[in-house]
Amino acid sequence: MKQIALYGKGGIGKSTTSANLSAALSDCGLDVMQIGCDPKHDSTRMLMWGEWIPTVLDLVREHGDANIAVSDAVFTGYGGIRCVEAGGPEPGIGCAGRGIIATFQLLQRLEALYGDVIVYDVLGDVVCGGFAMPMRDGYAQEIYLVTSGEFMSLYAANNICKAIARLSRRTRSVCSLAGVICNAKNIPGEEALVREFAERVNSRMVAYIPRANIVQIAEVNQRTVIEYAPESEQAEVYRQLARTIMENTTFTIPTPLEMHELEELARSHLTV
Repeated sequence: MKQIALYGKGGIGKSTTSANLSAALSDCGLDVMQIGCDPKHDSTRMLMWGEWIPTVLDLVREHGDANIAVSDAVFTGYGGIRCVEAGGPEPGIGCAGRGIIATFQLLQRLEALYGDVIVYDVLGDVVCGGFAMPMRDGYAQEIYLVTSGEFMSLYAANNICKAIARLSRRTRSVCSLAGVICNAKNIPGEEALVREFAERVNSRMVAYIPRANIVQIAEVNQRTVIEYAPESEQAEVYRQLARTIMENTTFTIPTPLEMHELEELARSHLTV
């Protein structure tokens, strides 16, 4: 079983990328599970045709851990993809990583973690131990960074590199950096910047996803691009990403940049 995690700054497009990746993988005949690890709990919504499924944390709060069955927490969406949302606390209350911890404990107890591929869609705030859990506790073995050429997106990606490098020194952890995905914002010089960033942190850019209106059109129609516009160029981009990930055997321990190095790199590509 291949277990991959997509990490990145909030709002960078991780959920859109994850959902289209899962849809492309399921179209290849693979048994796919997607777990949303973000308090916004919108990771699987396009796979569920717009439905907001109950989160594991809400189920635990309402029924107690011992009274939850697989059918309460795992929902079947497009292509038979099994969808789970970890959820999070009310804004301003509690730990945002708690939903992830509760989710993994529950899915393990229910023996629900199986299939050909599990896609973890994780918010990039690995300062919180809960968000680091997919890679810290040996679930996600391959980490993909989703970023654009925006400086703060690169900053978040670099922080995740620090977490991977730190965790790789632990005997229990098996995670490594599998590549960088550029989810473009149409910034001049963006592709070259992200490509060099990937190389500087001892990895490579595995996909360049151009900004395209069909993504927004598919989302307002509550579908992934793979389902809504399967003949589009954008759908082929996601299918190529799926092929690249399934064939990828290049995993590294990242070498994160110092802040001044990251700033210099960004300045060298993003000039007026």
